[in-house]
Amino acid sequence: MSGFAADIVGLVGSALFIAGFAYANIVPDLDKRCFNAVNLVGSILLLVSLSVHFNLAAMVLESAWGLIALAGLVAALRRPAAGRP
Repeated sequence: MSGFAADIVGLVGSALFIAGFAYANIVPDLDKRCFNAVNLVGSILLLVSLSVHFNLAAMVLESAWGLIALAGLVAALRRPAAGRP
């Protein structure tokens, strides 16, 4: 992957983080499936970008962020949605 493409992928990942954070602060009832899925995809995209432009601190942060988002997504998917039997 070229450096430019890695930058674009990283910027999309960053945009997803910002959108997820904004969503969490705007909606009255947070959909944890949506929130964690957006964070997981954002983390994966930033990890892809970091594979080209390596930075150890950012790699550790994004790996932890992705694992937390994955755990949150799995937990949210296992919980029955409100109003569903």
